[in-house]
Amino acid sequence: MFCGIAGEQDTAIASNCLLEPAMSPITTAASLNRAAELRRLRAAASVVNAVIPPTPQYCWPLLSQAMGAAVWVKHENHTEVGAFKVRGGLTYLHALRRREPELRGVIAATRGNHGQSIALAARQNGMTATIVVPHGNSVEKNAAMRALGAELIEAGDDFQASREVAAQLAAERGLHLVPSYHEDLVAGVASYWLEFFEAAPLDVVYVPIGMGSGICAAVQARDAFGLSTRIVGVVSAHARCYEHSFVSGAAVSAPVSTLLADGLACRTPDTKALEVIRAGVDEIVAVTDDEVAEAIRLYFSTTHNVAEGAAAAALAGAWQQREQLAGLRVGLPLTGGNIDRAMLAQVLSGQPITA
Repeated sequence: MFCGIAGEQDTAIASNCLLEPAMSPITTAASLNRAAELRRLRAAASVVNAVIPPTPQYCWPLLSQAMGAAVWVKHENHTEVGAFKVRGGLTYLHALRRREPELRGVIAATRGNHGQSIALAARQNGMTATIVVPHGNSVEKNAAMRALGAELIEAGDDFQASREVAAQLAAERGLHLVPSYHEDLVAGVASYWLEFFEAAPLDVVYVPIGMGSGICAAVQARDAFGLSTRIVGVVSAHARCYEHSFVSGAAVSAPVSTLLADGLACRTPDTKALEVIRAGVDEIVAVTDDEVAEAIRLYFSTTHNVAEGAAAAALAGAWQQREQLAGLRVGLPLTGGNIDRAMLAQVLSGQPITA
């Protein structure tokens, strides 16, 4: 009823990028800029795809029926580390290795998926990886980072505190501190948006916002293709710094209290990410932990895929606005499936979310 055949977008993209007759000098410059940007993003994608194959996207009938729209899901939960972050880690360390061939080790702060990404990419590039996580971090994400060969250090009460410890250790140990937001990370993450936009014609996409690489990658890929797809950012209602900053026009810190969407547990926005978001994102919505839990259940019952809290936030945001989406083609990145078993059991059984 809702799910059409992917492929229409290829024609639209080709038309937007290549077939622009009788262009003014300004239009010509914009077209050339888009073409150059697309080449840059495709070069990054080639680095990613040497390790991680493209992930699938499906228009799920039951989910589309529930939403009243054609809902396409991009399955980044199907990467080697179960999340999209691995793409950025691969491109960041690839570029770092070329700049600093003698570098032996890197360090990063994370709530989990960024750390897995850096650990895997470090292993690929013959480097050591030290990962700093806050106390009380996901047990299973911690185990996954150790399994990838990382030295794991628990320090700080939240991500920001862990990042401060990581910076101190980087100076003490002579390690390169990998940021949570950087253009090289964004370029790698954009590879999944290239795949998504080329595979499915989308009117609007909903994108979770942690530190910003995922949504900034969406903006870059959309603009490189010259598409008019609307981009809606989704934050946790218990971690609203990007929402407040988007509205105010300046970086604003906000407290973090989410128990479920740990990938969105950002207290202070990155100023460079905020600049891209304010320029290219249409709006930002906030979703509660209860709404995220319901989205996890909806994903499971309609697709039998497991979504971690941050990944389910995109669906929760779209569900909030479902009356506005009737008949549209909606894109949702299922950005990761790394949720602890005990938490997943709690969510699927409908129990109240507890730490």
